[in-house]
Amino acid sequence: MTSLSKDQITTFEEIISKVKTYNTDEEELAIIKKAYEFAKLKHEGQFRKSGEAYIYHPMNVALILTTVYADYETIAAGFMHDVLEDCDCTAEEMENEFGSEITKLVKGVTKLSKINFSTENEYLIDYYKKIIVGMSEDVRVIIIKLADRLHNMRTLWAIPEDRQKVKAHEALDILAPIAHHLGIHKIKSELEDLSLRYLKPDVFYDIAEKLNKTKLERDKTVYDMQQEVTNLLNEHHINHEIKGRAKSIYSIYNKLDKGKKFSDIYDLLALRILVNTEQECYLALGLIHSKYRPLPKRFKDYIAMPKPNMYQSLHTTVFGTDGYLFEIQIRTYEMDEVAENGIASHWAYKENGGSKVAANLMSSTEQKLQFFKSIIDLSHEGLSSEDFVNSIKNEVLNNNIYVFTPKGDVIELPKGATPLDFAYKIHTKVGETTVGAIVNNNIVPLNYELQDNDIVKINTNKNSTPSKEWLNMVKSTQTKSKIKSFFTKNDRDIYIERGKYALEKELRKRKISFAEFLSEENIHKICEVTKVDDLEEVYLNIGNGKSAPNSIINIVTKEDDQKSPKVVKVNSKSIDADIIVSGLDKVKVNLANCCNPIYGDEIVGYITKGNGITVHRLNCHNLEMLEERTLEVTWNTNTNKRYLTCFLIHTNTSDNNMLDLMQTISMQNINIDGIKTIKRNDKNSYEVTCYVTGLEQFQKLTLALKKYLYVEDIERVIR
Repeated sequence: MTSLSKDQITTFEEIISKVKTYNTDEEELAIIKKAYEFAKLKHEGQFRKSGEAYIYHPMNVALILTTVYADYETIAAGFMHDVLEDCDCTAEEMENEFGSEITKLVKGVTKLSKINFSTENEYLIDYYKKIIVGMSEDVRVIIIKLADRLHNMRTLWAIPEDRQKVKAHEALDILAPIAHHLGIHKIKSELEDLSLRYLKPDVFYDIAEKLNKTKLERDKTVYDMQQEVTNLLNEHHINHEIKGRAKSIYSIYNKLDKGKKFSDIYDLLALRILVNTEQECYLALGLIHSKYRPLPKRFKDYIAMPKPNMYQSLHTTVFGTDGYLFEIQIRTYEMDEVAENGIASHWAYKENGGSKVAANLMSSTEQKLQFFKSIIDLSHEGLSSEDFVNSIKNEVLNNNIYVFTPKGDVIELPKGATPLDFAYKIHTKVGETTVGAIVNNNIVPLNYELQDNDIVKINTNKNSTPSKEWLNMVKSTQTKSKIKSFFTKNDRDIYIERGKYALEKELRKRKISFAEFLSEENIHKICEVTKVDDLEEVYLNIGNGKSAPNSIINIVTKEDDQKSPKVVKVNSKSIDADIIVSGLDKVKVNLANCCNPIYGDEIVGYITKGNGITVHRLNCHNLEMLEERTLEVTWNTNTNKRYLTCFLIHTNTSDNNMLDLMQTISMQNINIDGIKTIKRNDKNSYEVTCYVTGLEQFQKLTLALKKYLYVEDIERVIR
């Protein structure tokens, strides 16, 4: 098969004739033609899997773009969207021929096309992030991508079945929701139907067959209702047009999937009434309600409060001809353009000076959808990849609610949002200083679930700060991230202070000078070994439990330790005792009750009168009077006993945290012998006795306990 030749140019003329219905600028039309000819030349000799010349694909993409009134740059980029990726062409060559704007659009689409799209593996994360970059740079990139995918879905039969399902999932889960938020109903609806056809063909064709079987009856009922409404509006001199509105197969499937019967889907019968002015919309609605009884709770006024994608219409459901339920939409002609083509609609009005609807769409970048602003905000929040993707799927691409500030500004929030979500959406500082909320003039708790149309007022106090409980009250991932960010910064300062205090305390205990230890040379050595940038990071790691003060001190003092080793070289495997006494094989050895040494402690032996040797920790204050009768001892490395230890947990609160502490200790596989609360002023301390395998297990326990922000210090008891 050969590529398009000059005698087949009529197809291109079809595209140009569509463009001319809304754009008659000769220079812009010439650029579109030049782009077509450039793409045709570059794709010469290439064929699609469906068999036809490759140029047919970009031509169909351009044709789809004309249905949403795309501007000349978008259509030109649509013709050339695969040229950079699939042909012998550089971005520089394209820029020389078509300028930077069109080339930027093509490069944006090319970037998206290079991603290995998938809804089932880790590439999904990159897909979201890169697609958002493309959209935030220029909304037209994603519109071209939607047109590209729509034509590919129309020819999906040409690829293997397993790939069909993958592509259908991508279209349904990712691209159709984006088309919805852009307000491009015609692309969204067709993507959904085509996806269902390949994902669940049995369901798709079953619904299609049922629709065909009832088509004659439905058509007659709709025609009769249409005539009645036409006569009603004509009697009152309202110029109008009425269309029967077809329900998409996918939307029917959604209702059946929720348990409805086919016969119960009342909006299979639907009318759309188009009038000239906003005032006539309400007049028509009043006339229809005066003749046909409306179904309660089915009226929606999207004219007074448009959706974020600028969709405007009146929706009502009435008992119509022969008692059938009809869903009726009433809107102006311009509102209809926006409803079908969304953000792309403003191109349609560019030539004739614009309209109110188009002006609203074009007024500012913000009007290119709050959707984009939400995405950009999220990308700056530093969310984890999983949180980012969940946030996109569950909040930005899902059903939202719309609430008002007291001044009447509309704020978009995820369904289930609370006043705290609202406060943080206004400004992070407002969120952080929130102390109360008033909804519809009533005081509500901060975990109150907001509803559509609520008017929300936030009370603040500049001295107030967030509570960690808020994390369980908010819905938005973005809000949670801001609250976590506050505590991360706050916790950092606390951890640094705690780490500094712990290191200085250990230095005092070991009688090491602060100034000497924290010399520039020693700090450099510590940072190098622990792989951190500065002393503050060292304190942070001690405070949050990643490093122990002893291990930091030992980095500097280990050379001294090596000069005076405490371990006696004996064959420990041949000795059964816990403690090895230098030069003695069989001697009675006891562990001192005053300091309770555990395996791994630095220890020393004391020769008692008639009771063998008592082993103390090296820092036990009781040794000060016993120096003359001490001797060197060391641990037997073969010991596997558990040792009793006693320690104090100091907290900064009077709250009862005993259960937390006991659970944490038990989770470290440590047997608790006893725990008691000691009240000191307005703070609680807890004295714990338990059995541990040694110093290493105790240090791990200390790190686990210090993760509680209320734990100020932990010290082993020496009586």
